[in-house]
Amino acid sequence: MKDELTLLPGIGQKKSQEFKRLGLSTLKDLVNYIPRGYDDRREERYISSITEEDSSVNCHITIISHSAFASKNGRTVKVTAIDDNYTKVELLCFNRPFLEKMLYLDSQWYLNGTVKKIHGVYQSSAFEVKKTKEECGIGRILPLYPLSGTLSQKDFRSAIKNALDFLSPIEEELPSSLREKYSLLDRDTALREIHFPDDEEYLKKAKETLAFTELLLLEIKILRERPVNAIRNIPPSPLEKKMISLLPFSLTTDQVKACNEIRSDLSRPTPMNRLLQGDVGSGKTLVALLSSLYVIQNGGQVALMAPTELLARQHAENAYALLSPLGVRISFITGDVKGKNRQLLLSHLKNGEIDLAIGTHALFSNDVNFKNLKYVIIDEQHRFGVGQRESLQKKGENPHLLSMTATPIPRTLALTLYADLDISTIKTMPNGRKKIITYTVGPNSREKMYSSINVEFERGHQAYFVYPRIDDEGESDLRDVMSMYSFLQKQYPFVPSAFIHSRLSEDEKMRILNDFRAGKITYLVATSVVEVGIDIPNATCMVIEHADRFGLAALHQLRGRVGRSSLQSYCFLVFDSSLSPEAKERLSTMKETNDGFVLAEKDLLIRGPGEISGNKQSGFLKLKFASLTEDTILVARAKDEAEKILREDPGLIKADNADLRRAIKEEKVTDKKS
Repeated sequence: MKDELTLLPGIGQKKSQEFKRLGLSTLKDLVNYIPRGYDDRREERYISSITEEDSSVNCHITIISHSAFASKNGRTVKVTAIDDNYTKVELLCFNRPFLEKMLYLDSQWYLNGTVKKIHGVYQSSAFEVKKTKEECGIGRILPLYPLSGTLSQKDFRSAIKNALDFLSPIEEELPSSLREKYSLLDRDTALREIHFPDDEEYLKKAKETLAFTELLLLEIKILRERPVNAIRNIPPSPLEKKMISLLPFSLTTDQVKACNEIRSDLSRPTPMNRLLQGDVGSGKTLVALLSSLYVIQNGGQVALMAPTELLARQHAENAYALLSPLGVRISFITGDVKGKNRQLLLSHLKNGEIDLAIGTHALFSNDVNFKNLKYVIIDEQHRFGVGQRESLQKKGENPHLLSMTATPIPRTLALTLYADLDISTIKTMPNGRKKIITYTVGPNSREKMYSSINVEFERGHQAYFVYPRIDDEGESDLRDVMSMYSFLQKQYPFVPSAFIHSRLSEDEKMRILNDFRAGKITYLVATSVVEVGIDIPNATCMVIEHADRFGLAALHQLRGRVGRSSLQSYCFLVFDSSLSPEAKERLSTMKETNDGFVLAEKDLLIRGPGEISGNKQSGFLKLKFASLTEDTILVARAKDEAEKILREDPGLIKADNADLRRAIKEEKVTDKKS
């Protein structure tokens, strides 16, 4: 294969290899290598104008004297110059003795670099000097690229400029109708402006053009692979109607809508692939159980998988309470079920004598077989790998798949990251729920917090105390479950309590939780093991120690363990020392809102998409130009336009879509090669 980079002036085999180490093997790679920032040198910046925030200069200077001083590396040359405003600057030429001859007395240069004022004297050791304005970049906005190896900014600027000229004109990707509609640039101009912008407006427009193009291609690719199904009005099955009639409350509007969407999918011959997202306490499990009745009514089996035995047991208990009166046959499968009991259970499952199997990853063990698995429900889906989900699905013939998450997904991520799924969203909370009042508690407010919680105990209510560690382990700066359990026993000497953490057996955990649920235990001292799957309506207080160490999603999940009834509930976010700006913002946001979707948007802004979306993001979206954090409007616009284009021209055969068709085809070829 011919080395394209060596076609450019100044790039031989050695320099070409340096570029390739950065993944830049072709001219196209080069022009798509986006600057990390820009150095605005359009106006001369004189030495006297520097500040602590901005110490960069670019100006004309005259050399007025030379001197030298001893340094650890030997003799160091100091060149003194003045700018056109007669301000002196000392240029320290560390390891650059050749500058002594080059910067001779009375010679004139253009200086660029950083200058610091030290003991009243302007000095610089990080600088470059050029003979002309053009060489120094004065009058232009210069791109700054991520560097590696021996490559310099000059190498990149020269290579990319030559690549742009070599490829010119660069092939278009956007339909002309969309460029006109949104006043976007052609691709050739956009790429030139993003590398060598004329001004801020052109740079902004170039970024918008390239980001929108990238998002549009992504959305079209996804939508072509997964056509959107229209929601059909399928009436509830008799079993669903009976269960709804037995509920002591009415379904929320969002629950009804989600049930309809899922039922419409389940009625189709093609397998459903839907994500059910909802805030903590919004009633997702109820929707999942209701939807399972549609499948069971029609002779199919259902598997519900949870990431922990704790959560799986709670689902099983809820299912028994709600579905057993309807005649639904339910089993609970974990790795702990062994011997004859296991064999009998698996035999019933294989023979179709069990309608709903609930369990952990034990559900996809080799010896677990279904007679007619038609529906797989995955709770807290982000905790399972793709391989695990597929293993369970393979136990049936193309069963429907419903994934559930209590971590709300920001709209920008939902539109792109999960665009291969249909999404049902539950935002409305059950009737009668009150907003959880959230407090931040510093070192001086602890006693007041403990007193407030005691008032709740006197009212017959319960509480959680959550700590980041089980025991001290030599890190005295962090409070832990075991030491604080002893402390709290002294704080509340006649109040029944218990501790729970990951080192306890599953049976021990369940015994403690059952006692907590029954009111035999008033407060629980725990790690974040209580983050999901624990529903205690009488619990009204959640204390989270070292809250500044938790992300927004984790804090919201923990807070969601209270406020599960009509009782007023409270969350205390406790911190010990001064907060970082990021931590302060997180805790402030938690005080302001109980809305998980608002918090998810905030989390996206604070932390970026990578941490929120995990492996799926890193393996699915490799965006060069667009940002899920900043380009929320463009994401929605690209989604809308992609749907419109494919609705009117599914094969992209219209003349105006020829560039799109070619771009997508080229992208697929590239994907296969990589």
